[in-house]
Amino acid sequence: MSNMMNQKEIETLRELIKDIDTAMLTTVTEEGLVSRPMKTQEVEFDGDLWFFTKKETNKYDEILHDQDVNVAYAGKSYVSVRGKAEIVEDLDKKKELWSKAYEEIMQASYDDPNVVLIKIKAEAVEYWETGNFTKKIAFLFKRMTGQSSKSTDVNETVEMNK
Repeated sequence: MSNMMNQKEIETLRELIKDIDTAMLTTVTEEGLVSRPMKTQEVEFDGDLWFFTKKETNKYDEILHDQDVNVAYAGKSYVSVRGKAEIVEDLDKKKELWSKAYEEIMQASYDDPNVVLIKIKAEAVEYWETGNFTKKIAFLFKRMTGQSSKSTDVNETVEMNK
């Protein structure tokens, strides 16, 4: 792991995203931002996120052009991960992360040269835990009425050291 999240932060984020099957990956295009659903890898979060894609997709080209991405998770809690993406073609890593579900989804096998991994190195993570309903209501009310919502402490942000 190239970033310097502490173990407690890693464990917190791992718990928040571990049961969320689908994430939304946002990339930068010439027209603006584009988001699409991606199957979450069944791998322990360590500061890096992994997704499969094919070379013949827009997201592949977008990442080659601009590595800035965001990954959003929505489930029992909400998590937004800002980071840098890179394309990884390592056959051993593809084999390690591959599952039968991908054969159906991608109509290919891990050793297909068109199948690649997207590795996202997290730079900052922001999350909202769903447990504090009062804070959420205060936050939404202040936002709707144009008041500052900074004092409601509805979310946590973790900046990653580079």
